[in-house]
Amino acid sequence: MSYCAYVNNNISELPDFLLNKEYHDNHYGFPIVDDDELFGRLLLEINQAGLSWTLMLRKQHSFRAAYDHFSIEKVAAYNESDRERLMQDPGIVRNRLKINAAIVNAQKILEIRKDFGSFKGWIEANHPLTKEQWIKLFKKTFKFTGGEIVNEFLMSTGYLPGAHTPDCPIYQKINQLAS
Repeated sequence: MSYCAYVNNNISELPDFLLNKEYHDNHYGFPIVDDDELFGRLLLEINQAGLSWTLMLRKQHSFRAAYDHFSIEKVAAYNESDRERLMQDPGIVRNRLKINAAIVNAQKILEIRKDFGSFKGWIEANHPLTKEQWIKLFKKTFKFTGGEIVNEFLMSTGYLPGAHTPDCPIYQKINQLAS
């Protein structure tokens, strides 16, 4: 069975390979319907900047716990004591800019919901755009959303192509889901 370079490039250690393969086979490129889960993916992509995705996969449960299961409403209401709590949490990436981006982005999503009903609704209302147009829109709307972050977020949630190669069995699985 042929897999994408994503899995093959992360084969150095068996636990990491299995972690990456599970993500590749069951999450990467698959649509996400739930707004909190979409927000969680964006939060992880932002935190991955400058680090490895394998590290994010290892820490994803800690992120979920630290950020109230990615509840947009709860994260949007975080205050300075929540920022300090997150800065002290060894289970997540303790970067003040990334922590602040999570809070500000949750607040932005609440604003988006007023006009589009949901974060997903906002993405759908703008779809399809080119990668460059998406990057411009995300940079205008959210904090800490550079080109690679936006590209990976949209590819990992099925809005941009390229998550899987046509010879990958997961490519076929995602196409069947879209039909």
